[in-house]
Amino acid sequence: MAQVTSDSTLPPPVSDQAFMEVSALEAGILHMPLQFAIAGASPSDISICPSLAFFLRHSKTEAGLVFDLGIRRDVEGYPPIIQESIKKSVPVAVDQTVSESLSKGGLPAEQVETVVISHLHWDHVGDPAPFSKATFVVGGACRSLIDSGYPSDPNSGIMEHSIPLDRARFLSLSDFSTSIGPFPRALDYFGDGSHLAGHVNVLARTSASGSWIFLGGDSAHDFRLVTGEKEVAFRFDEAGHMLCAHANKDDAVETIRRIGSLLNIPRVQVLIAHDSTWYNKNKGGPAFFPGTIPSL
Repeated sequence: MAQVTSDSTLPPPVSDQAFMEVSALEAGILHMPLQFAIAGASPSDISICPSLAFFLRHSKTEAGLVFDLGIRRDVEGYPPIIQESIKKSVPVAVDQTVSESLSKGGLPAEQVETVVISHLHWDHVGDPAPFSKATFVVGGACRSLIDSGYPSDPNSGIMEHSIPLDRARFLSLSDFSTSIGPFPRALDYFGDGSHLAGHVNVLARTSASGSWIFLGGDSAHDFRLVTGEKEVAFRFDEAGHMLCAHANKDDAVETIRRIGSLLNIPRVQVLIAHDSTWYNKNKGGPAFFPGTIPSL
């Protein structure tokens, strides 16, 4: 079992500290085979889990951003390889898209200024079309994946139109020029200590008095990986190549260890996109937009 240790503390608040109000957004449900995420899981172990998205609003400027767009309702809009995967092994249900979740709470998607996409997997990019005026912020490595995506490569699961390129900001390694807590590379997105950190993940203050939230996207596919109760799944194919849900297993394990260390710092919440336990406890409640996730 992985050991979870605390690497450091987070910076204390300053006078008149800015922070972010964070709301969960309904963004679809998927049936995720756990054998691809957790070591030792059997083919029959299935997690019926959300693909959570979030809305964050700055306490002083009221500038808002959306983190991830979840699953699109029209699965025909995905590349054929993804449509086949959904049909065969990962069924989905989308009662409410991210744009509908925002609209239900009183915010039309066309008024959103910024959309941050954690990564380009199909269950996080959703449908960008309703966000017609937003700047899309993604990690710099996303550019090559988009350029070589579907339909140029008919076998790719990444879409060339995952985001509107004419309104995209690709973050380079040089953008992540500061460190915070256990994370050596971070970007202070608002320039005020409220912080946006990089996979792309979000680490944000949620009060002026010292509480935080970490939004981890797919850094871990099950919260038991964060707590150290379970280990990352991997196997070898017939040619001896390692197969894992992460591009690099060792890097993933180290990232998860760093995320897990946050659990030992007072007043820090950690949320990952597919946390079924948190979702089942909070769905339909005040943690979802237009309500906010209570700070610790």
